[in-house]
Amino acid sequence: MSASNMKAIKNRMKSIKSTRQITKAMELVSTSKMNKAMERIEQSKPYFEILSQTLDDIARDNRDFSSVFTRPREGRTCHIVIAGDRGLAGGYNHNLFKSLDVQSKDIIFPIGKKVTEHFPKERLYTEEYERAGDIGLTHCHEIGRIIASAYEKGEFTRVTLSYTSYKNMLVQEPKTVNILPIHIEHTTEGLRNTRYSLTIYEPDAETVFERIVPGYIAGMIYGAVSESVASELSARRNAMESATNNADEMLNKLELEYNSARQASITQELTEIIAGAENL
Repeated sequence: MSASNMKAIKNRMKSIKSTRQITKAMELVSTSKMNKAMERIEQSKPYFEILSQTLDDIARDNRDFSSVFTRPREGRTCHIVIAGDRGLAGGYNHNLFKSLDVQSKDIIFPIGKKVTEHFPKERLYTEEYERAGDIGLTHCHEIGRIIASAYEKGEFTRVTLSYTSYKNMLVQEPKTVNILPIHIEHTTEGLRNTRYSLTIYEPDAETVFERIVPGYIAGMIYGAVSESVASELSARRNAMESATNNADEMLNKLELEYNSARQASITQELTEIIAGAENL
């Protein structure tokens, strides 16, 4: 192998080492952020469970209960879609978008930069929540009020929430859940007249129910954002770990190739020296 080819191998090794430093750093950063993301998931669960149980109790315990948030209606769907803010996370964003069932008349409420990039602007309800990683509980309450108000006005008649569910460090699955209308199951034991209920709602059960709904939506979104952020970090960590391992393999192969070429070059030089000495 010529000296120029050996230099090309060295340059390629240098480039791969530089890339490896980046992928390893991103792997470590994602790993360090995982603990905080896991805490956020655990903290979001009680909030949502209490609100969900309260709504269920109000509707289930009142025979004459009626709310716009529980009645099925015909119309278009608003899809709240939570994706990542950046790439380099394997199939995290692609798998989520692939799982969506969106009709041409439906509306997209995007959370995350990759959602706003994926869908045409005319289909987006807003672009205000473009950074999924920055979404906190206050933002979720804002979104809850926006969604609840628009649903009451009939801008859409169904609301779904699509995000990536966190299973463990190696498994993250796209998931879509229904938010509105809220499905209430009445049972023989639970269905009773308001005047016999142990809980008294002021001014009435329907008003209390409808005031809680925005918080219920906020709780669902906050939980989904928490899982999505954890899923994105896990996916990016796994992708960067795989990239780092691939870089290590490539470096080992190139190092063997370079050493083999160097030995061949030395052998050739020695052969030429010996041949020249014999001719003297």
